[in-house]
Amino acid sequence: MIMQQPLLTVNQLTHLYAPGKGFRDVSFALYPGEVLGIVGESGSGKTTLLKALSARLAPQQGEVIYRGQDLYGISESDRRRLLRTEWGVVHQYPMDGLRPQVSAGGNIGERLMAIGERHYGQIRSKAGRWLQDVEIPLSRLDDLPGTFSGGMQQRLQIARNLVTHPQLVFMDEPTGGLDVSVQARLLDLVRGLVRDLNLALVIVTHDLGVARLLAHRLLVMQQGEVVESGLTDRVLDDPHHPYTQLLVSSVLS
Repeated sequence: MIMQQPLLTVNQLTHLYAPGKGFRDVSFALYPGEVLGIVGESGSGKTTLLKALSARLAPQQGEVIYRGQDLYGISESDRRRLLRTEWGVVHQYPMDGLRPQVSAGGNIGERLMAIGERHYGQIRSKAGRWLQDVEIPLSRLDDLPGTFSGGMQQRLQIARNLVTHPQLVFMDEPTGGLDVSVQARLLDLVRGLVRDLNLALVIVTHDLGVARLLAHRLLVMQQGEVVESGLTDRVLDDPHHPYTQLLVSSVLS
């Protein structure tokens, strides 16, 4: 990573929308193929930070540099283009990231059309392959997302986001609300896709087990501040900050 240029650089990013609400002075660099986990209890500012990183919330100060370009120095249309093409956003509630009145294949196909593909047969074929890649039967290609289970909806949302082979994906509590066996299959899927596609991934989670399995590095947030950061195993096995120690002990107890 020392020889690579960061894909994403964040400098002193701040957004406070109420006293004690939001985040402040967040800085880090993210490299191609790296998974960064952001952990902390509810209300620590994780999701608000993720929105600012993914061009869905303009910060009050600081900067987000993507591939050498200031994210908030480009036009709104260019930010929307990034979200359609080079980036992916996987929501905690999968229907927030899916078109409910569009078939499963159509949800995936829309992303392909956003990068210029127009051949119906090729789009349908790619959509079918991606459904199979995320363990959804090809026979469900023309079914609406609302007819799927929660786990299948989340896998469909992942397929929709990754079909264009994005450079960077943001995930907000992707295993929330799923039972343990579905969580395990979903995490195995994400690990494989990160490896095979060399994805850079930012994942927000309150689940330290998810963080340990997926993330190379962690940011630990408390009341809007990053109180500890480092390699995942180091942070979880030898936490230095009292808040991190409390998080880890609450999982182990």
